[in-house]
Amino acid sequence: MEGVSYQRFPKVKIREMKDDYMKFELRETDASMANALRRVMIAEVPTIAIDLVEIEANSSVLNDEFIAHRLGLIPLVSDDAMGMRFSRDCDACDGDGQCEYCSVEFHLNVRCDSDQTLDVTSNDLRSTEPRVIPVDVATRSLASESGGFDSPDQRRSRLQQMILSSTSHGEFTKLRVGNPLCKCNSAWRKDTSRLPKSIFMDFLIRSLVTFIKSHFKWIYPWKSSSSLVPSGIIIVKLRRGQELRLRAIARKGIGKDHAKWSPAATVTFMYEPEIHINEELMETLTLDEKRTWIESSPTKVFDIDPNTYQVRVVDPEAYTYDEEVIKKAEAMGKPGLVEIYAKEDSFIFTVESTGAIKSYQMVINAIEILKQKLDAVRLQDTVDADIGELTQHLGRGL
Repeated sequence: MEGVSYQRFPKVKIREMKDDYMKFELRETDASMANALRRVMIAEVPTIAIDLVEIEANSSVLNDEFIAHRLGLIPLVSDDAMGMRFSRDCDACDGDGQCEYCSVEFHLNVRCDSDQTLDVTSNDLRSTEPRVIPVDVATRSLASESGGFDSPDQRRSRLQQMILSSTSHGEFTKLRVGNPLCKCNSAWRKDTSRLPKSIFMDFLIRSLVTFIKSHFKWIYPWKSSSSLVPSGIIIVKLRRGQELRLRAIARKGIGKDHAKWSPAATVTFMYEPEIHINEELMETLTLDEKRTWIESSPTKVFDIDPNTYQVRVVDPEAYTYDEEVIKKAEAMGKPGLVEIYAKEDSFIFTVESTGAIKSYQMVINAIEILKQKLDAVRLQDTVDADIGELTQHLGRGL
């Protein structure tokens, strides 16, 4: 009908947001827009990944192609990907990788000179751009800066400072965290009685771990504190005399071209369910029948109120549209006991990132790309209309 506008104004409500996980509601739109957003996040949000590998020396057990493939699947920090150029569109280089606009260069040079097997990991990759590094290396660096990964000496020092700050006269100056538990003389018992309970328990646990590490290595097999910290994504393992030396070029790309460029581990959405219980029919059921009906659902959607013994909806989003409770109600001779509808204009999104970009940045980038696509469609419609008018004008002139 002329003059009627079908324009809608979608709304977003964020429920949970972390660097690698996000859950939000998308309302007042339809499934086409929700699915378009999901597909753009998976296949068209650009990231940076290793795309070209030049092997200079490889005496490992893996061939060159295998190593190149493994390098390409290492997620790289891609916060600047939206501002980079695609290598196919870059006019500032000839594709050799030495270009600040479309590529980042990596180098790897590792040789094993000991009898112990050497793990070559993403931590051994050296980038020419500090902002583009493997995701696990960036996470580990951030954790070490914030105190996430401390050595045992650092933890002991911090615990001793906590102990000293918790005592009035500092009697614990000579106490070393990690002493065997059998050293329980009267002075030790007297001093520890001054400790707050939480710090004292923490001290005992750490001392017990130290004792086990020292006397029962077959139970506590860690060789050093460095083995407790993730060392990176393994690329290959080397034995004595083997080496791997290469140059790698990382470029901007999208998941539509190759999965290594996809920033999404998982992107899903579901219709928000609307559940209505027929209270009159429900009251005709006995308590055992109510429990049987509730247990027919494979997920915990319903529960019984312990005070009123009425069935209530505890988690509507746990419903998987399996219709088991509807079938059970019909089998019990109570059709219409519950009605479940899917809200066709309300969706619940779950987004998990590989770490290349933050989950919320992935959503923002996807919306921006979707807007660009819609602008391109609108511009094409305008051009087609202009060409049509020009053709009609020329036709009248002839």
